[in-house]
Amino acid sequence: MSSWIDLQPLTKRQQEIFDFILESIGVNGAPPTRVEIADHFGFKSANAAEDHLKALDKKGHIELKAGTSRGILIHEQARNAWMLDQSDVELGQPNKEDVPNLAIIGDVAAGAPIFASQHVQQYVSVDQSLFADKADYLLKVRGDSMINIGIFEKDLLAIKRTDSARENEIVVARIDDDVTVKRFRRNNGSSVSLFAENDDYEPIEVDLQFQSFAIEGVVVGLIRQNF
Repeated sequence: MSSWIDLQPLTKRQQEIFDFILESIGVNGAPPTRVEIADHFGFKSANAAEDHLKALDKKGHIELKAGTSRGILIHEQARNAWMLDQSDVELGQPNKEDVPNLAIIGDVAAGAPIFASQHVQQYVSVDQSLFADKADYLLKVRGDSMINIGIFEKDLLAIKRTDSARENEIVVARIDDDVTVKRFRRNNGSSVSLFAENDDYEPIEVDLQFQSFAIEGVVVGLIRQNF
């Protein structure tokens, strides 16, 4: 199973270069060289292309391999996110076709189960192979607490239902009556911490002796809405 990568948002130019790499792979069967990137975008030298590639690598979208002019590997999660962004996501009502629909869960009322009918906004048909693991539902993001890893307001997070998580996974957690999406870390047998990916937010410290806590799922993918 693929692991979740913290994809960071790209600048307009970085996105254009990432698009060009994927399009080149699709047409030529191989990524472009630094010289080809520089020629395509009018850079004065291949060094400028290299700087952009290093930025894409740092932000989790590609992996650079030393020793070859075409040593650019696309991370699967970044490719899947790009494919979703290029396609029209079909929204509608539940159906019984071959492609299963996933519920889009909106605001979750305090104390209510996530799958309560009043939380389901609509349904989306999407290829599950685009996610790192099979998703059970999509959760609409509220707020900006995870923007440093490329999770923005109104994004749809693909969630796999589970009551456990690995260290540092992005989880859907319930603390008492509130539901939140944060990075999960165990402290000891009596407490856990939930970290935002935004410097404006302090970690949430959960004392398991005095607070109700449950993991309700882990993030296995993301859809950025363009509809």
